[in-house]
Amino acid sequence: MSKDIRVFLVDDHAIVRSGIASLIENSDGISVCGQAGTLKEAYTSIKSSKPDVVLLDIKLPDGDGASGCREIKKQNASIKVMILSAFAEDSIVIEAIKAGADGYLLKSVASENIVTALKDVAAGKPAMDPIIMSKIMNSVKDEQPQHEYLSQQEKEIMELVSQGKTNREISELMMLSEKTVRNNVSKLLKKLNATNRTEAAMYWQRMKMLK
Repeated sequence: MSKDIRVFLVDDHAIVRSGIASLIENSDGISVCGQAGTLKEAYTSIKSSKPDVVLLDIKLPDGDGASGCREIKKQNASIKVMILSAFAEDSIVIEAIKAGADGYLLKSVASENIVTALKDVAAGKPAMDPIIMSKIMNSVKDEQPQHEYLSQQEKEIMELVSQGKTNREISELMMLSEKTVRNNVSKLLKKLNATNRTEAAMYWQRMKMLK
C-alpha cells in the first residue's frame, strides 16, 4: 500500500487553510501533515512534520513565497513547493519559479484542481495555472531557441526531465549511468540558463509549444 502524500499548508488566513485542509482530507492518497500562518512558524514545523509538498502563499506577514521557497529547499531539497496565490504579476511568477517553485496556481483555480496539482507536483511534474503558463510563454517569445543547440541525447534527457523523471529513472530508461545523467542535467541547466529543474522543464515545454 502506497503512503499518502504529506502536504504542509502555509497561509496567513486560517479560513483558507481550513478550506484547503478539508479538501485534501476528503481526497484519497493525500493528507495534511501540518499548517502555519507565517514563514518563521513554517520553517520550524516543516523540519518535524517532514512533508512531501508545501503549499505556500506568495505573500505572508514575515516574507514572500519566493524567499520562503528558497529556504524550504535549502532545508530539504527533496521537498516540493507549490505556490497558491491571488497574485499573477510577471515579476512575482518568474521570481517564484527561479526560487525553485515546482508549481504555481492562482486562488481562483477550481478546488478539485488543487488536489490534482499537488499530486502532480509530488510526482515531480510541474503544475502551472493556465494563466501562469501563458505569462511564461509570453516572456520567452523573443528568446533565442537555445534548445536547437542541444545534442539528440540532451534533448531526450530534457524531455524526460520535463516529464518529472528523476535522474535514476532517466538513467534506467536511457541505459546510462546515474552519474552521467546527473552531469548532463547540470550542463543542461547552464545551457538553458535555468536555475533549477522546474525552470528548465518549463522552458522546454514552452519552447516545444512555440515551434
